[in-house]
Amino acid sequence: MICDYEKTMKETEIQKLLDAVHEKYGYDFRNYSRSHIKRRLNRELALSDYKSISELAEGILLDSKRFYEMLADLFVHTTSMFRDTDFYLSFRKNVVPVLRTYPSIRIWSAGCATGEEAYSIAIILKEEGLYDQARIYATDISNSVLRKAKDGIFPIGSMKEYTELYQKSGGREAFSDYYKAEHNFAMMDPSLKKNVVFSSHNLAIDEVFAEMNVILCRNVLIYFNNDLQTRAFRLFRDSLGIKGFLCLGSKEDVRFSSLSEDFEDFEERMKIYKRRY
Repeated sequence: MICDYEKTMKETEIQKLLDAVHEKYGYDFRNYSRSHIKRRLNRELALSDYKSISELAEGILLDSKRFYEMLADLFVHTTSMFRDTDFYLSFRKNVVPVLRTYPSIRIWSAGCATGEEAYSIAIILKEEGLYDQARIYATDISNSVLRKAKDGIFPIGSMKEYTELYQKSGGREAFSDYYKAEHNFAMMDPSLKKNVVFSSHNLAIDEVFAEMNVILCRNVLIYFNNDLQTRAFRLFRDSLGIKGFLCLGSKEDVRFSSLSEDFEDFEERMKIYKRRY
């Protein structure tokens, strides 16, 4: 059972912990949503022998291995292939025809987690005959999930769900053609990785990916506070070419940010926007 330590957490202790983590390890969580940070720290305390934030801070600052174990738990990697089927169907029907007019295509999957989003986009581009002229940059702050993404190995039990989501997203082939089943795992076809670059990127501190045609950052910004969301939107704007597409999650919206004038609606219901200029 996970106990509720949140009520006894002091803001000063949390701030000292986040400052110390930033100074020693270079990870900046100071502008993440406080409620998200408290929930994850609550879980960490409940599952460990630490009795307070101060004890936790001392432990992870003295033991880097312990810190990186905790780091993986600070991120919520809830994802699947073709998650939010209406979005992928809209992407295929409305964004792909525009991409077809480009001689080359550059796509950034920001906060790619274990890679399901990048592989989903790769499959769509392959079926639309655009994969060979595309390059997908899949980034995440966590090196451990990036390794899993690059491996492209998923539980075989997930494939039934992924097949159904793929079909609802407008898939045209047999989904089983895109992976090889072996024991309890499914390995994504190597051809899907050919034009995908997996690399580390921290939306809180790192700089632009220049001249992208599409940026997907879906269900990541909900964990940021307003200042960090604004930084991310500025980063995306500066990383997009003119009329480039920004794709957000269902609970995220650039229209209420200070950069709203830099974007226009493309598919409002699907949270797909275009850079104005």
